[in-house]
Amino acid sequence: MTSGYFFARKIAHCDPVAYFAERAATISSIYVFGLLLSAPVFLVGWVVRAGAENRDIASTVALKLTEFVSPLALLYYGNSVSEILWFLPALLFSLAIICSFAVFDATKYLIPISLGLHVVGLLGSSYTMFVDVPFEVRDALFFGLFYTSLGYALHSSEWRPGPDRSALFLGATVLFGALHLGERYVLGYVVTDETLGHGIYTSSYTIATALVTLSLFLFLLSRPTLGARTPLPDLGKYAVGVYVAHPAVLFALETAAEVLEGMGYEIQTTLLWHVALTPATFFGALLVYIGAHRVGAIEIGGSHLPGVRSIGKYVQRQ
Repeated sequence: MTSGYFFARKIAHCDPVAYFAERAATISSIYVFGLLLSAPVFLVGWVVRAGAENRDIASTVALKLTEFVSPLALLYYGNSVSEILWFLPALLFSLAIICSFAVFDATKYLIPISLGLHVVGLLGSSYTMFVDVPFEVRDALFFGLFYTSLGYALHSSEWRPGPDRSALFLGATVLFGALHLGERYVLGYVVTDETLGHGIYTSSYTIATALVTLSLFLFLLSRPTLGARTPLPDLGKYAVGVYVAHPAVLFALETAAEVLEGMGYEIQTTLLWHVALTPATFFGALLVYIGAHRVGAIEIGGSHLPGVRSIGKYVQRQ
């Protein structure tokens, strides 16, 4: 949603195709960085697991490499290496579609079209009890486009939420947030007849997701100086990097835990593991991202394509 909002603001004063080309280069470089960081870690992890389970390592490596380079999963769905990286191709293709609508002066159709597609996406992921959607829906077309279009439409409408309504938007965020949790509880436990003691899977997106996201975004727009005197603006530049780096860090931690369990140390059932996993993943990803910047592999705020020459210069300086 934020990307769509700022995309609309930028192309209001420049050529949409030229600006999209810039954004596409940036997003693609971040995606490539995520792939190059995650693929070796995931591959080593699968080798370790195969060895621990006495499976053939060569066939495991061959299978995973085949999955990694699957064209559709790699270039469109973004889940060939890690499901978490799907967001980047989805954002890229969503902006491409919006750019096309802008070129043909048809952006007024974005919300109705993207909403219709999003309903199909929800039916195919969260509400499968109503209808069977026989194809993959977690992509730009059925999820990314709607949220990006929503942000685009908010800026294009020229309506701006004033500070006098910030309390209303904050209250709506809390209300819809509670509704979102309740909706996911119903989908995860009530519909499936599971208990809280069981691990369950629920989709990240439901009907209430759009409501809480929109109300929170409007609240932040109504308070543009919120957090300006805190460290948060400075930390914001690391957000994308932490997101991209955390699949590799999380997978490494989980693989290490499985190895320890194979040695008789049941750490994944302990309270310490559940409490420490999230902060360990976050700070681990942050260190990896900053480390990649320090050695010259990437440029925070710029290109994320690994620079071999820059790395070489860093090594020479050491």
